[in-house]
Amino acid sequence: MSEVLESLFVLGTSHHATPLEVRERFALTQSQALNLQKLLHQHEGIRECLVLNTCNRLEIYGIADCIERVEEIRGLFCDKQKVSEELFSQYAYCHSNLAMLQHVLEVSAGLDSQMVGETEILGQLKQTYAAAHDADCTGKVLNRLFEKSFQAAKEARTQTGITRGQVSIGNVVVDLASRIFGKLNGSRVLLLGSGEVSEKTAQALKSRGVGDITVSSRTFENAHKLAHSLGGAAIHFEDFTAQLEHFDIIISSTAAPNTLLHKEVIALTMKQRPERPCFLIDLAMPRDVDPAVEEVENVYLYNLDDLSSIANENLEARKAEIENAREILRKHAWNLWLQLRRRELMLKA
Repeated sequence: MSEVLESLFVLGTSHHATPLEVRERFALTQSQALNLQKLLHQHEGIRECLVLNTCNRLEIYGIADCIERVEEIRGLFCDKQKVSEELFSQYAYCHSNLAMLQHVLEVSAGLDSQMVGETEILGQLKQTYAAAHDADCTGKVLNRLFEKSFQAAKEARTQTGITRGQVSIGNVVVDLASRIFGKLNGSRVLLLGSGEVSEKTAQALKSRGVGDITVSSRTFENAHKLAHSLGGAAIHFEDFTAQLEHFDIIISSTAAPNTLLHKEVIALTMKQRPERPCFLIDLAMPRDVDPAVEEVENVYLYNLDDLSSIANENLEARKAEIENAREILRKHAWNLWLQLRRRELMLKA
């Protein structure tokens, strides 16, 4: 068997076994993820690599001159992020060879997602791959692997019903908001951060009657652009805490390294809006909202794990379709594995 294929691997952590409070310890900003990818590519023995960094997973895909390099990568990451190797090893997984191929195909298709069948991960993976390709961190093997994974994901979606009945974060938020406020046409919404997830959530609320949406972001130009697309207004980031009392629904999805909304701030806000509930949706990683705010009367706080649990309540009904999709991906993974081995054998001939 080829030495290269013996060192094809993925090392990572995800929502499956890593609780939210631990995922926060491992979380990277996008610039940190790109820097880690560059550092890994320069590391001795690493031939190709890609770092996938989302709110629910951190995964390092690569090819090394020997599988033992994975332990070096583990140590490098822990040293860079200042987390103990014991903690990381408690939650991390490593797949190699055929198992790695099956894993990346299931990630691409949304089968490994926190909300099974969601399509956002495919877009995130495509963007991550494009950036790694442009940075020359991927080569012939990973390029073929990820391009084939995108094709396989499309086939799994079109030939099975894995997306049928799948509920988005936006739909879950709309349903919860309706339970709290009844009709939503009188509700005022504040978006903290101008990312894609919060934008889609706001669009879902708008489609159900919300007409008053305000956006606040560290970059005012981004906030203004998103607010304009939603027919709303933008406020400067340093001003939003003084205006919290005016909003019924607050959706936070920033890249802030520390907590933005503390219990004391929300408690003061609720004193200024007696008898009016406040719905907080924390979509950030690490979290923007202190979990203690839920102790404040009339405050309803939901994070990513909470929303995903609600969205997956109908998972049992889709079990057969999920297994059908997984079988399609198994065939693709095996064919890709044979192609890669055949290519290596030809190069050695």
